[in-house]
Amino acid sequence: MDKEYIKAKLLNLPHQPGSYQMKDKYGEIIYVGKAKDLHARVNQYFTGAHDYKTTRLVASIEDFDFIVTATEKEALVLEINLIKKYRPKYNIQFIDDSSYPYIKLTREKYPRLLIARDTRKDRKAKYFGPFPNANAARSTLKILQNLYPFRRCARLQDKICLYYHMGQCLGPCEYEIGDEVYEKMADGVTRFLNGDIRAVEKDLKEKMYAASNELAFEKAQEYKEMIDSIHAVAADAQNIEKGNRGSRDVFAWHAEKGYMAITGFLVRSGVILNKEFRLRPLYGDPADEFISFLSQYYQDHPAARELVLPEGTDLEGLAELIDMPLFIPQRGYKKKLIDMCVENARKQLELKFNTVERQNTVTDEAVRQLSELAGRDMSRIELFDNSHISGAFTVASCVVYDDGQPNRKEYRLYKLHTGNSDVDSMKEVVYRRYFRLLKEDGRMPDGILVDGGRTQIDAAYEIIDSLGLSDSIRIMGLVKDDGHNTNALMNTDGEVFDIDKNSGLFFLLTRMQDEVHRTAVSYHRKLRAKAQTRSILDEIEGVGPKRKRLLLRTFRSFTGLKAAGEEEIASVVPADVAARVYEALHAETEESEEKTADQ
Repeated sequence: MDKEYIKAKLLNLPHQPGSYQMKDKYGEIIYVGKAKDLHARVNQYFTGAHDYKTTRLVASIEDFDFIVTATEKEALVLEINLIKKYRPKYNIQFIDDSSYPYIKLTREKYPRLLIARDTRKDRKAKYFGPFPNANAARSTLKILQNLYPFRRCARLQDKICLYYHMGQCLGPCEYEIGDEVYEKMADGVTRFLNGDIRAVEKDLKEKMYAASNELAFEKAQEYKEMIDSIHAVAADAQNIEKGNRGSRDVFAWHAEKGYMAITGFLVRSGVILNKEFRLRPLYGDPADEFISFLSQYYQDHPAARELVLPEGTDLEGLAELIDMPLFIPQRGYKKKLIDMCVENARKQLELKFNTVERQNTVTDEAVRQLSELAGRDMSRIELFDNSHISGAFTVASCVVYDDGQPNRKEYRLYKLHTGNSDVDSMKEVVYRRYFRLLKEDGRMPDGILVDGGRTQIDAAYEIIDSLGLSDSIRIMGLVKDDGHNTNALMNTDGEVFDIDKNSGLFFLLTRMQDEVHRTAVSYHRKLRAKAQTRSILDEIEGVGPKRKRLLLRTFRSFTGLKAAGEEEIASVVPADVAARVYEALHAETEESEEKTADQ
C-alpha cells in the first residue's frame, strides 16, 4: 500500500453521502460500502485499531474509488447494485444457489399443476409454498392431481391419453372444457393449500361411502388412502399459533465479536415451512449488512405477503429495494416470531462463531506456511486435475483458491484431446490456461499445485517457462506416500518438504485436492451423461430435439428420466412415445447389467 498516495486521497474526500469501493493490488473491488459522510467513514478504516478481520481487509487495500450521491438512500441503492455487479469478497454475500420447491398453477387456457423452483420465469402463474423439501412438494402435488384433473401434458395432444382414462385429466385435447370448471378447481387448490381441507375431506368421504355401498371396495379404498394422505400432509405442518394462519417472511439478526448471524422463518398459513440461516464475518455496519442481505435474498426468492423485521430496520431505505409490505411489530404474535428469530440468531452465533473464527485463523496460518515453503507469497493458488476412462472424454479442471478459500467463479473446465498421456494432458491444460490469461491480461496466480510428483511438476514448469512466467509463478507438487496419501510438497528443484498431518496446511491441501478432483470427475460424468443421452434418445421414434430438451428439462437429468415411471413420462410426451422411451431406457439398463454379470 502506498501510504502517501492513500493519505492524499483521504484528505480530499468530500463530506457528502455516497458509496466507496476498496480495491486490491490487482485493481479488483474487494469491498463496497455506503456512507452519510464519505470523508468520515472511509478515513475510519485507516485510523485507530481494528479487529483481526478488518485489519486483514485494510491490509489488502491498495486504492479506493467513491461515487457521490444526493442522499443516503441513493447511496444505499448504489451500494447494493455494486455488490450485485462485482460480488466483492469482503462483503457479506448471501446469494446462494439453493431454491425451494413450489407448487405452480399455470394461467393457461387449460391450466396445469407443476412443481417449480424458479418463480421468476412465469410471473403470471400462481405459486404455493415453499415446501420443506422436494418429497413434501411431490406428495402434495400427487394428492392434488388426484383431486383436481388439470391438464397433465405440456402441450395439447391429438387425442386423449392415459390420464383421461384414469380420471386425472378432463381431456381438453378432445373436449371443450368451460373456463368456470378450471376456475372452480383452481379455487379448490387454493383453499386446500391454504390449509382448508374440510371441503375436500367431506367430498372424499361421501365418494368413499357411495363406492362402498355399491360394493366397489377397491375404489372406496382409493378414497380412504387419499383421505389418509391429506391428513398426513396436514400433520406435517407445525402450527405456531391458532388463529394466525397468515403467510409472511420473518428475518432478524444478531452481531457479536466481528460476526453476524441472520435467521429467517418462512411462514405459510401459520406454519414455519423453512428456516434460513447465514453466518459470516462482519466488516461493515450490521444494520446496513442486514439490508444488503435482504435485497440480495429477494433477487432469487419470491416476495411474501409481508416481511416482518426487527426494531431499528431502515424501512424507508429497504422499501427502495424490495417491493412488498414491510412491518416492524411492537406486540402480539408477530413480535413473538421476531423475538424467536433474534434468539435463534443469537444462539446459532454463540454455537458457531468460535468454530468459524478458529477455522479462519487455521486457514490463514496454512497459507502463511505454504508461502514460507514456496519462498514467496502464495495468496492465489491454482490446482489442476485430469479425468478420463481409457482415454475417452478426457477433461481437466482448474480450481482457484484465494487466501485459502475456493473462488468458484474463477474455476475453469477443459475438454482435452483424447489419447494424450497424463503428462501431455497436464501440458495442454496449463498451456491453454496461461496463454489465455496472457492474451486477456488476466490475473495470474502466485503459485500452481500439481498432483503427481516430479513428472507433473516438470511438465507444468516446461509450459510456464516457455510462456515466460517461471519467475512470477511458483510451481509445487503434492507428494504421496505408499498409501496414496499426500504427505509432502516438492518444488521444481526436487526438494521435498514433509507436512505435519496435524497441521492446518495438511488439511488445507487435502481440501484443495478433494475439490479439484471432485470438479474434474463431475465434469467428466456430465459429458458422459450427455453422450449417453444423445445416443439413446436420438434413436427413439417420436423423440426429436424439442422433445428431448423437454424431457431432460422436466426430469432435470438423464438419471432422473431413467428413474421416472412410464406414466410420469407420459405427462410430458404422448403416451405412445412415453412407452417407447421407457422401454428403451430400461432395455439399455438390463443390457448393461447382463454385460456386467458376464464379466
